[in-house]
Amino acid sequence: LSSLSWLMEGLQPPSVDSSMSKQSSTERQNGGVNGQGDDAFASLVAPMDVEMHEEGNTRDQYSSRAADMLADLTLGDSDRELIDDERSEKYEKFLAEMAAWSEAEQVAFAKRYLVRMSHTQLGRIDRFLRPMLQRDFVAHLPAALAEHVLLTLDARSLAACEGVSSEWKSKVAAGQLWRKLIEQKVRTDEMWKGLSEKKNWKRFLMCSREQSAQIICECLGLPYSTLKGTIEMTMSQHSFYRRLYPKIVSDIRMIDSNWRTGAYTLKRINCRSENSKGVYCLQYDDDKIVSGLRDNTIKVWDRQTLECRKTLTGHTGSVLCLQYDEQVIISGSSDATVRVWNVVTGECLNTLIHHCEAVLHLRFHNGIMVTCSKDRSIAVWTMVSPKEINLRRVLLGHRAAVNVVDFDNTFIVSASGDRTIKVWSADSCEYIRTLSGHKRGIACLQYRDRLVVSGSSDNTIRLWNILCGACLRVLEGHEELVRCIRFDSKRIVSGAYDGKIKVWDLQAAMDPRSLPGSLCLATLTQHTGRVFRLQFDDFQIVSSSHDDTILIWDFLDAEGGSSSAAVGGGGGAGDGPPPAPIVLPQPGGMDDDEEAMGGDDQEGAAGPARGGGDAPPPANGGDRAHRRQQQQLARGLRQAALMGGPQPEGMRLQLGGGRVLRDMIGGGAAGDGEMGVFNLPDGLHAVMERAEMRRAREMEEEEEEEGGEAADADMEESEEDDEEAVAEGVEAQLAAAVAVPLEGIEDPIERPPVPSPPRSPEPDPI
Repeated sequence: LSSLSWLMEGLQPPSVDSSMSKQSSTERQNGGVNGQGDDAFASLVAPMDVEMHEEGNTRDQYSSRAADMLADLTLGDSDRELIDDERSEKYEKFLAEMAAWSEAEQVAFAKRYLVRMSHTQLGRIDRFLRPMLQRDFVAHLPAALAEHVLLTLDARSLAACEGVSSEWKSKVAAGQLWRKLIEQKVRTDEMWKGLSEKKNWKRFLMCSREQSAQIICECLGLPYSTLKGTIEMTMSQHSFYRRLYPKIVSDIRMIDSNWRTGAYTLKRINCRSENSKGVYCLQYDDDKIVSGLRDNTIKVWDRQTLECRKTLTGHTGSVLCLQYDEQVIISGSSDATVRVWNVVTGECLNTLIHHCEAVLHLRFHNGIMVTCSKDRSIAVWTMVSPKEINLRRVLLGHRAAVNVVDFDNTFIVSASGDRTIKVWSADSCEYIRTLSGHKRGIACLQYRDRLVVSGSSDNTIRLWNILCGACLRVLEGHEELVRCIRFDSKRIVSGAYDGKIKVWDLQAAMDPRSLPGSLCLATLTQHTGRVFRLQFDDFQIVSSSHDDTILIWDFLDAEGGSSSAAVGGGGGAGDGPPPAPIVLPQPGGMDDDEEAMGGDDQEGAAGPARGGGDAPPPANGGDRAHRRQQQQLARGLRQAALMGGPQPEGMRLQLGGGRVLRDMIGGGAAGDGEMGVFNLPDGLHAVMERAEMRRAREMEEEEEEEGGEAADADMEESEEDDEEAVAEGVEAQLAAAVAVPLEGIEDPIERPPVPSPPRSPEPDPI
């Protein structure tokens, strides 16, 4: 800048380093300016090669004057008065000569000059140039292109753009960018799409500007004919969509909170089955719920009135699985057949007979159907039309009943009572790999993308990577067999034989750093029987149970929390009140499709069903009335067993250590309508009498002095330990005694008869 100022004013620098000047000249000759401006450029740049040796005031003086000159290079005619008259003539001459250069020559000159400036000078120039480089693209770009650029922003950034200037706000309003942003969300996000339909604001979208203006005017009470085509109409539409967006976001946050806190509104459908009760399978949409029942029928329910629209009959066994689309309902039954129904008329169009035992599950899409059966096979079908369905391939490999299948265009995934999950190629139907890890048979499964989620008789849920076969996470919390499971991109929902439905955080489950106790978001306890099937979306869960009901859990219009739902961790804490105990029906009242679905073929079934929340026995020196009640309860159970009469329903015997033995044990004639009796195993009478005598002795000892009680404390503790050990054997004998009634429970999960426990421990044969 100093050299340039000397050039313009005809001054000579204080000193010149000739060697540096020669070096600079050589650099200009080698990589300098080409063309007709070479001589002029050389004469102008020569002073630039002079290095200043004097510091202080001289340099500041020249730097300041040169900075003013450089600023004038980018100023308009009205700003040239900043340059004093003394230099204006030389200034104009220099600009005229520089204008004759090419653009590349001008840039080269500026670069050569800028590299010789101090950091402070460069900062001043940067502050001067920065606003000159900014452009109002919204104002200068065509309207369509500017709208396209603004639509790439998120909602927060778009709101900030409105505050830049009135011109920007008018561009956003004229382009209806808030409306387009909402429509973009509805097209790409299932939750936005579903919420637009349920809240009925979809009518403001996906229509012309004139139609949306008319609807908005009707809602706001504005005269459309008067405002049509005016700026007021445009701004009214803009304000409407601008307020609608945060309202939608607020609704989504409220729904997510309801899922996490267990707040819902419950609707109940009582199926009122005449002969046998239980709803094994279901599927729903916004218009209807299609359910498969144990009474051999398929019922279609209206979503608004919850009334039965039609009943499809034809199966001779329980309907264990079904799926429907816009044209057909396809169902599988314990009668070993697959039936195809017209979804509108309910007419049976086709019956497929291939499997030799109960059809436990089926899936179909894109012209392919896969069925699995208790006969341990998987059948792959090609669907040409509802009346033309041809068998393509049979897959064999499982060593027990195949309980569930799922597939996409890449893999077919099957799960069995043999504790394994097998992966097959969807194209060639060839076996690929086996996923092993469950300790008991697998009852349910869902597969999507690379993730497989399975539920098992070992009461756990496992997450698998289908590509490598690795188990990613084990979820624990259910107290009995996990019967049904579904998941989406946010959560997993599972139902089990304990009557509970649990909601799990999928994103947290996929994170190995998450603690097990933080995975279960909520536990829902409204079913009074085993949960057989469920499906869910972002707003609701629809579940069916052995209690012959279908429950709809609505998280969109929740009433601020339900007493029957509780938030709890994966370990079962906070599970809420336990479901009511399930009264086991008599064996004689069962249908022919007992144990329809396969389960463990290598382990015995669990013992008698137990109700949660049993109160622990009172400590020594506790309430006498409670102990007398326990004594009378034990005596009543013993007398009922010895006399062979009917037992009071719900009677329990509580032994040491808080163990509970229910009297819900079968027997008696079919169709008695009341609880049967059972013959006590050998040795049980003596154990029960001993327990009763011990309780009586404790009551008598309470009346003695404190010193006498202390003297017998060690002996009582020893006796209690012995009796608890015997009680464990009693429970095992009771499990063996009630094995036959348990076999009679109608349920698609196979539970083989439980052998009597051996007198001495034996290793697992598997």
